[in-house]
Amino acid sequence: MKELLISVLLCGSVIADHHEKKGVFATPEEAAKDADFALQGEYAGSYTNGDGEVKKVGIQVIALGEGEFRAVGYAGGLPGAGWDENEPISSEATKAENGTVTFQKEEGAAIAVIENGGMTLLTPDKVDIGKFNKVSRTSPTVGAKPPEGALILFDGKNVEHWQDGAKMTEDGLLMQGVNSKRNDLKDFDLHIEFRLPYEPKARGQGRGNSGMYLLGTETQMLDSFGLKGEANECGGLYPWKTPDVNMCLPPLTWQTYDVEFRAAKEDQKSTLTVKHNGVVIHDKVELKNQKAQGNIHLQDHGNPVRYRNIWVVEK
Repeated sequence: MKELLISVLLCGSVIADHHEKKGVFATPEEAAKDADFALQGEYAGSYTNGDGEVKKVGIQVIALGEGEFRAVGYAGGLPGAGWDENEPISSEATKAENGTVTFQKEEGAAIAVIENGGMTLLTPDKVDIGKFNKVSRTSPTVGAKPPEGALILFDGKNVEHWQDGAKMTEDGLLMQGVNSKRNDLKDFDLHIEFRLPYEPKARGQGRGNSGMYLLGTETQMLDSFGLKGEANECGGLYPWKTPDVNMCLPPLTWQTYDVEFRAAKEDQKSTLTVKHNGVVIHDKVELKNQKAQGNIHLQDHGNPVRYRNIWVVEK
């Protein structure tokens, strides 16, 4: 039955409504105008194999624009939520017409159907063997309140802690391309929440690209939902270290980095620990060519990345 599930994900066809897309959506309200946005996301559930065993699976469905989709299946559950870390199974699919999404390798193979907000796994003769619910995961540190004594760098009220040129959206979010006024940070804990745009037609480094520079080291911000998790993808220490797990959630989901930064001393290099959406992706990593002190820079690559709830606790 494992082969049955694999056959579903290796090749497929998608059926869904189509309309012209603008290509870049900075808010969930804008993205809702694109029919593909409601179909992409995470699905979790289980199926029963030929031996009667129940197998848990997580599936990430990525919208690629113009009715194109990719599905990535993770045995055991979603990344950070049960995945057994075996190689995920990926497939691409193409749109057809009526609002459902159907993956099937070939005639006579297993079928997976997305409709009414969920996914059903069927045998070739349409016997139901598994259910997958669409899930909306939230970082456990979203909305984390700054502790007493924290330096609040951004709370949606103003940009007073950022250098000239910093801008806010009308709904109180910090826009990309900013530098903190403080440039003497050394040892600190940092909390930041970020939201990557939905850009289904974009690929690679053109898809929701930004970056968080701490004293010269970049932790990449990128819509790498459903990708492998390379050094130039979300959570990577660009361009030299991959995250331990790709914890990138779907675009337009609020995500978090919680960071422990310890600056270089005479007898040791700077170290960085990063939790992405509550999961450790870098653990006391020694940094290269690290400054002894510096500022925070949120990079602008021309993508509408947004930030909120940024605070620092100096040690």
